[in-house]
Amino acid sequence: MEEKKNPDEIIKMHVIFAMTAGAIPLPMADLVAVSAIQYDMIRQLAELYGADYDSNKGKTLASSMMGAAVARIGSSLIKAIPGVGTLLGIGSQVITSGATTYAMGKILDSHFSGKGTIDNFNLDSVKSEYNDLLNKGKEYAKNLKQSIKKEDVFVTIEKLSQLKASGAITEEEFQKTKEKLLAKIS
Repeated sequence: MEEKKNPDEIIKMHVIFAMTAGAIPLPMADLVAVSAIQYDMIRQLAELYGADYDSNKGKTLASSMMGAAVARIGSSLIKAIPGVGTLLGIGSQVITSGATTYAMGKILDSHFSGKGTIDNFNLDSVKSEYNDLLNKGKEYAKNLKQSIKKEDVFVTIEKLSQLKASGAITEEEFQKTKEKLLAKIS
């Protein structure tokens, strides 16, 4: 019998995955990877609560929630500046990717647990809550970044491998990010 997943664990693992993807040094590739991770989180949360999930509607929902997308794009584009720009872009993108994933996860956990569906999600009604959760998500991501364990690194590498297999990231992006992750635990 399969053990029922905990929504907080689903969110936490996806925040870790998103933060790792945010560290991809190539501008815009990080956004593609983070988006794929967020789509997967939406799917898992919907399935956890028995809500119907449609991939296209999930993508639309994620896109509509990304009021912070402008900040994410800015952090991603900073990476194009050689040297300092890459370091600054990665640093801010890691936290921003984690924070937006956290906020989205918490909003959708609440929505789906209340028997909501993708079809009846009202973005206008959660904008203020999303912004509050985004601020909490920044702290959550910072704390999580400091406490990443070895097993989290290996799970994240596996998720990156899945992203590579799906075409969301390249072999080069996978290898660079994997090396950075392994360096954290050695």
